[in-house]
Amino acid sequence: MKTEWDYTDLETNFEKERKNCEIATSGFVSKWKERKDYLENPKVLLEALNDYEKFLRDYGQTKEECYYWLKKAKDSNNIEIISKERNADKFYEKINDEIRFFGLNIANISKEKHEEFLNYGGLLPYKNHLKKIFKKSKYLLSEKEEKILSLKSGPAHSSWEDLTNRLLLSEERETLMEDGSLEKKTYPDLISLMKSKNKEVRYKAKVAFESILEKQKISTEAEINAILRNKEINDELRGYPRPDSARHLSDDMESKVVDSLIETVTKRFDISQRYYKLKSKLLKMDKLDYSERGIDFGKIESNFEYKESVNLVRKVLGNLDPEFELIFSKFSEEGRIDAFPKKGKEGGAFCVYFGTKKPVYILLNHAGTLNDVTTIAHEVGHGINNELMKKQNELNFGTPLSTAEVASTFMEDFVLDELLEKSNEEEKLGILIQSLEGNINSIQRQIAFYNFEKDLHKNFRKESYLSNEKIGKLFKDNLSRYMGEAVDCSKADNWWMYVGHFRRPFYVYSYASGTLISKAMQEKVKENPEFIENVKEFLSAGSSKSPKELFLDMDIDISKKEFWEKGLNNLENRLIEAENLAEKLGRI
Repeated sequence: MKTEWDYTDLETNFEKERKNCEIATSGFVSKWKERKDYLENPKVLLEALNDYEKFLRDYGQTKEECYYWLKKAKDSNNIEIISKERNADKFYEKINDEIRFFGLNIANISKEKHEEFLNYGGLLPYKNHLKKIFKKSKYLLSEKEEKILSLKSGPAHSSWEDLTNRLLLSEERETLMEDGSLEKKTYPDLISLMKSKNKEVRYKAKVAFESILEKQKISTEAEINAILRNKEINDELRGYPRPDSARHLSDDMESKVVDSLIETVTKRFDISQRYYKLKSKLLKMDKLDYSERGIDFGKIESNFEYKESVNLVRKVLGNLDPEFELIFSKFSEEGRIDAFPKKGKEGGAFCVYFGTKKPVYILLNHAGTLNDVTTIAHEVGHGINNELMKKQNELNFGTPLSTAEVASTFMEDFVLDELLEKSNEEEKLGILIQSLEGNINSIQRQIAFYNFEKDLHKNFRKESYLSNEKIGKLFKDNLSRYMGEAVDCSKADNWWMYVGHFRRPFYVYSYASGTLISKAMQEKVKENPEFIENVKEFLSAGSSKSPKELFLDMDIDISKKEFWEKGLNNLENRLIEAENLAEKLGRI
């Protein structure tokens, strides 16, 4: 079992790779740049799309670009790596600029011919790709304008985002450890320490963490305002009707479906409010400070060794489907998982893919907690999803954000079920709390974040600049609505700063949609284990169909408010189970 990334499959002669990419780009451009017949004849468009798909399969992202992106994730303050990554990005931006004409030309196919192209049998593998282009067409600009927007995206957005990430990760603060010693820790470590059952440990971690945020608040204020202005400019140029329109269009989701999700979950903030009341009672605290909302609770084995965690997840995956277990085993054996924290490494966890011909990579920061075990299952769920999607062509490889979290939460919940089955009542209560914590963080918390983002963009577009104090107030107001009176959010002014998702506007709803949809799929598998084949078909489908169509194939209608309500009722039932068990055990 390997516990660090193996870059072998990405290591190549980068200079030669660039040359081959330039030759392929030149070949594609010379063949299709001046032609218009593929905009009139579906048969010719099929030939053009096949050429385009092959180009993306080989050079959609170069190995050089992937290699340095991964290197930066493990050493985020290494200037040499950052420079090489930026250089690779710059090269790929140039390639992307040269082939941008193709997608823009397809978007200009006359509306009268849309049905003819969509109904042409040969284009069936690309049907949903074309449908998405046709939907986006009215928001696209000229080729020169699109090039300008692409070129400015780095200095106007991602460079600001990188700055905040680097500044936060570069800071270390001395804090109290569980064994009574003092150590310097980065902010991801401090977040973990704030979950400690030891009051002094979590208080010292909170003070240290907030001092990092306080130090960076001038730069983060400038950063978020620059990002908000950049998005406002883009939306105005494209003519989007509302700040979240671009996200919905990108995710192949109807705005009314997302609105239904947001409205339904917001109306059920009573569930999260009840949960925090229960947690404060279990912890014998009148009120939780915002920093204490994630305190570990219960008699759960506190030190899950990495090998033990991997074996547990592997067993659960094998019980679901042998192919799931096989994919995970390959990840472990082939160096696709980087398991442990270290200075300079990004905090949290992620799973990243770079196309049908390149490996999937997973980043963890395993510290031995129960949450770390479920994180393995979560990220491996993404990884399995990405491997199964490799059956698709390159244009259908990938998941819209609206469904990206389905596989991850699906696998995560089955691991929690396995732990619950083996537990006595005291342990079961702890695991139920852990499960509820995760679900509320994924559903109510993310929708509160989405509501915050709506307020953020609305206020910015009215006032043109927002102070940290104004942003902090909007943030606290939305936190209070979902957490209720049991949590004191009054001093959480700066806590929005470290939430990277706010720099990728309106991303967060996907956690709620993914969690609720995966629960519907879990129920179907529990009722009929053979339904796992339907799940695998869904995980293999990529973006070959819209999310709504994919779920309808499984008799799941996400356009109905009743669907979201059913998932929330299931969450409430789990909360009732925890409340009853806590009362039975005399804990409340």
